[in-house]
Amino acid sequence: MWLPALLYLLCHLGLSAGGTDNIEDSTVTTTVDIGNTTLPTESIGQPYFDNSTKREYTAAVGQPAYLHCRVKNLADRAVSWIRKRDLHILTVGVHTYSSDARFAALHTDGSDEWTLRVAPAQPRDSGAYECQVSTEPKISLSFRLTVVVSKAEILSGPELFVRAGSDINLTCIARHAPDPPSFIYWYRGSNVVNYAQRGGISVETEQRTRTSRLLIARASPRDSGNYTCAPSSSDSASVVVHVVSGERPAAMQSDATKLAPSIPLLILLFIKSRTFYAFLDMLWRGRLQNISIKCQWNNCIRRFVTR
Repeated sequence: MWLPALLYLLCHLGLSAGGTDNIEDSTVTTTVDIGNTTLPTESIGQPYFDNSTKREYTAAVGQPAYLHCRVKNLADRAVSWIRKRDLHILTVGVHTYSSDARFAALHTDGSDEWTLRVAPAQPRDSGAYECQVSTEPKISLSFRLTVVVSKAEILSGPELFVRAGSDINLTCIARHAPDPPSFIYWYRGSNVVNYAQRGGISVETEQRTRTSRLLIARASPRDSGNYTCAPSSSDSASVVVHVVSGERPAAMQSDATKLAPSIPLLILLFIKSRTFYAFLDMLWRGRLQNISIKCQWNNCIRRFVTR
């Protein structure tokens, strides 16, 4: 009788010892790595930020800007967006608390992402913003927005002269564009360049380099006009194209016009000429009856009428 009772007692003592070890183990604080953040297991249920979220954003003037904040284990807490320069609360949850209608909070049910949208972005919107969670104490994550002016540039300058029969080659670059433009349109006047209107027109656009090139082969005077490059997220740029016939382009002629002699210079040349001395001789002799002088910009015609 005593042997079974002894075995029962020994087994009970052994199980109690093992159970005590397990309790001690359960009270030890352990850590779990989640992404780049090390959290105590007892705090896994608390909200925390996804530190892999991008925190610096650039937007073009006139385009929407988006700041993305990801919060894990949010539960029933609220997410707010705050502008740090004046501590103005812009949004709480999906509700906007700003008189500026350009600010809005975007969130999809079941998602851990809370997005602040600023549309359209203006230069004054540049600065620091804060994503805040209503824990106790509160936790927050800072973001920075930079709003830039993106302008297109046509490398040929504001005016281009092309000889008839040559190619019109225009290259456009979207300067300071935060993201590659989704499209770059070319206009002639107010109309999009029509590729079907005539052959020899092609456009090559490289989104990575934010560059577009318009090529019009065998240009004729009918191809003259105002050409505009309009990227999706940048201010447009224009160039006036002149297609001229003949050996001397109009640009050279306009430069020559700028160098045309002035009226005082014509008078000086006239005084130094033989015609001036003949004029004085006839005046002295009293034989001059009428003088008619017709002066043009590049030529001076002098006629002396005598008996």
